[in-house]
Formats: sequence, structure tokens, C-alpha cells
Amino acid sequence: MDQKKEFLSKEKYDELQAELDNLKKVKRREVAESLEAAKALGDLSENAEYHAARDLQAEIEDRISRLESVLMSAQIVSDGKHDVVKIGATVDLKGDGNLKNVTYKIVGFEEADVAAGKISINSPLGKAILGHKKGETVILKTPKGEVSYKIVKVY
Repeated sequence: MDQKKEFLSKEKYDELQAELDNLKKVKRREVAESLEAAKALGDLSENAEYHAARDLQAEIEDRISRLESVLMSAQIVSDGKHDVVKIGATVDLKGDGNLKNVTYKIVGFEEADVAAGKISINSPLGKAILGHKKGETVILKTPKGEVSYKIVKVY
């Protein structure tokens, strides 16, 4: 099976590893204790506490599986000086017309957070500016039409 690489900063990798450790060492035990306590209440078919604990157990196991997959396929991306827009770079963009100027850090999917100024390399804007240099203008096709951004700075 060919796994897709997950691009992560060292900080995000450490954060996800800590979350995984907590889920495995703490949350699993807490859910197991909740299940045992709920079983002691009697009839499982009408036991809301038991069903809630089972649902929580399934959510935790799904998250553990996802985190293990992400961390296994993770490629750590370093910050640093960049001449070209690529993962790990920060980019200042000047929008045309009524668009405001924006600054984004280019990150992998797991780290994307537009409100924090981090866009995924897989986002439409991330794909449009990837590989371009300072001074170049890129055109992004949106449902409302084409929008252009000038790359003011890459760092």
C-alpha cells in the first residue's frame, strides 16, 4: 500500500505524538473503567452509560488509528529561508482589486488553520502559489471567477 506523505512541522509532530500517547495511556484506561462501571449497572441493552462509553471508545480508537497513520507517514518540514513557495515557507500575497493583502504559512493538511494564517499545500490557493517566486502573479480560479495574487515576499 502506497501511503501519502503527511507534511508536518516538528512542533505539530510532537503535538500529535503527545496526543497519541495521552489517548493510549490515559483515555483508553478511563474508557475501560467507564465500561466496567456501566456493566455493573445491569442490563446492557437499555444502559445509556454503557452505550455512551462504547461510542467514546470507538471515537478514541478511530483517532488513535488516524494519528498512528499520520505519524507513520510524516515528513518533518523545517522552517528556514525559502526562495520558492513550498511547504514550510511563509508567503506575503497582495490581492488584486478588493482583496486584502494576506500572509500565509504553507503547511500540510493536518496543520492547516486559516484563522492562524496556515494554509494547506492541497488548498486551492496553496496549489496555485506552490513553486512560484517573489514578484510572480498567480491566478486562482474560484466559483465567483478568477482572482490574482502577487507574491510579495517568500520567507
